[in-house]
Amino acid sequence: MANGKDNDAEVPADKPVEEQARQQTGQQQVRVRLDERNMTTSYANAFRTNGTAEEVMLDFGLNLVGPPSREGDKAEIVFRVNDRVILNYYSAKRLALTLS
Repeated sequence: MANGKDNDAEVPADKPVEEQARQQTGQQQVRVRLDERNMTTSYANAFRTNGTAEEVMLDFGLNLVGPPSREGDKAEIVFRVNDRVILNYYSAKRLALTLS
C-alpha cells in the first residue's frame, strides 16, 4: 500500500465485495446443492454436551416429568436422548457464532 495501490490486480469498484475478494485471492466460485431427501426433523427441549480433545458431542432430547413411583416420593425428571450430533471444534465454533 506504500504506492497507493491495494493490490496489483485491477478489480472494478462496481463488483460486489465477495467477487472482488475472490478475484484478488484467486478463489473459484463453487455451487453447493443441498440433498434433504434423508433429512429427519426432531424436537428437543433439552440438551447435554460432552467432548474429547478432537470433538464436541451434543445430545438432544426431551425432559419428561414422571409421577412419583410411590406416595411420598419426589417426582422424577427423565432426560430421553433422541439424537446425538458430533462436531469437530471448528464446526462447533461456527455453530456457536451462528447462534449468538
